[in-house]
Amino acid sequence: MRKMVNKDQVAGMAKQVKGSVKQAAGKATGNKRTQAEGMAEKAAGKVQKTYGDLKDKVRKAL
Repeated sequence: MRKMVNKDQVAGMAKQVKGSVKQAAGKATGNKRTQAEGMAEKAAGKVQKTYGDLKDKVRKAL
């Protein structure tokens, strides 16, 4: 049986990766604003992925 990944999980993971890259770029260049934006984007991605995970659990429970 193959696990289906919903769009919130995928988008959340993508935001986390994008945020990590942005955070690292900000840190490497000394740009605190870019670093902070990356951290915020990473956190938003984590929230969205968690929402997708919960949605998936509810769907499986029904």
